[in-house]
Amino acid sequence: MSFELLATDGKARRGRLTFPRGTVETPAFMPVGTYGTVKGMLPRDIVATGAEIILGNTFHLWLRPGTEVIKEHGDLHDFMQWKGPILTDSGGFQVFSLGAMRKIKEEGVTFASPVDGAKVFMGPEESMQVQRDLGSDIVMIFDECTPYPADEDVARVSMELSLRWAQRSKNAHGDNTAALFGIVQGGMHENLRMRSLEGLEKIGFDGLAIGGLSVGEPKHEMIKVLDYLPGRMPADKPRYLMGVGKPEDLVEGVRRGVDMFDCVMPTRNARNGHLFIDTGVLKIRNAFHRHDDSPLDPTCDCYTCQNFSRAYLHHLDKCGEMLGSMLNTIHNLRHYQRLMAGLREAIQQGTLAAFVDAFYAKRGLPVPPLD
Repeated sequence: MSFELLATDGKARRGRLTFPRGTVETPAFMPVGTYGTVKGMLPRDIVATGAEIILGNTFHLWLRPGTEVIKEHGDLHDFMQWKGPILTDSGGFQVFSLGAMRKIKEEGVTFASPVDGAKVFMGPEESMQVQRDLGSDIVMIFDECTPYPADEDVARVSMELSLRWAQRSKNAHGDNTAALFGIVQGGMHENLRMRSLEGLEKIGFDGLAIGGLSVGEPKHEMIKVLDYLPGRMPADKPRYLMGVGKPEDLVEGVRRGVDMFDCVMPTRNARNGHLFIDTGVLKIRNAFHRHDDSPLDPTCDCYTCQNFSRAYLHHLDKCGEMLGSMLNTIHNLRHYQRLMAGLREAIQQGTLAAFVDAFYAKRGLPVPPLD
């Protein structure tokens, strides 16, 4: 993988990632394909939304169907018929989310499989091997996601463990030609975040991610971290904000120098009838859409908006038809990709401030200040 910085506007960056399987224009949003599928989407539909890279889940694919099944097809790209790059998370966050079901030691994590209850172990070496078997284009280190809230002592112990696991992940990655990203941890403590960043830079990675956000902290806490952290990360490497978020979060991340994002929000919200439009969120389940023959979003060029009315989408949702979730997902993912394309163009043209002003004006919201 190579990263080229093409333009800047303030802290915001316009770049390009190049892989053997294709290029990814940044800032980029990655749809989440947890089990080797972006829910409700054929690979060709994902491409049509403008997505160039997707995310797969190491933890879940390892447990089911298992890498031995996937390797019989080649790798994850062949298994799910996605031709572009894939980033796989390490499984650390999923292990973190198991709570009392898992036990963390220096060696790694032992937990009861959520699939069949069997006792399972995963450490940095196991995570690197699974991601190698999946054929990931971007591999994430195995880390411990610092819980929220966490006092400084708890966050420090967690961060230091993640740094040791980062070194083991780098060692185990070995001759794998895929890119390897480190993950900055440290909770809401700036001094710990900076120690984590310095430690990761010494180990050496192809890119760096910001972890431990979108785990229940208030919005202002996330913004506080984004105000100081991305700008201190190496300028010649991509910066990835994990698990974030709403369209407003993407805009604020880009304004502060983030290059890559992922989140289940557009796909999950689509299945619940919450659809993103330029003025905010439209709830298609509301009864007043029953007779609305207008498109979901007249400014959107997605297949859903070009062909179907709000009344039809409301009808599908009320009937529980799977086509409703599919059409909603097409729209939400296209909305996110249109947003990212607009941000990229604005950075390229040096008009990001005007773009941000218009973005918030359509929503009737004030523009958040930049630190």
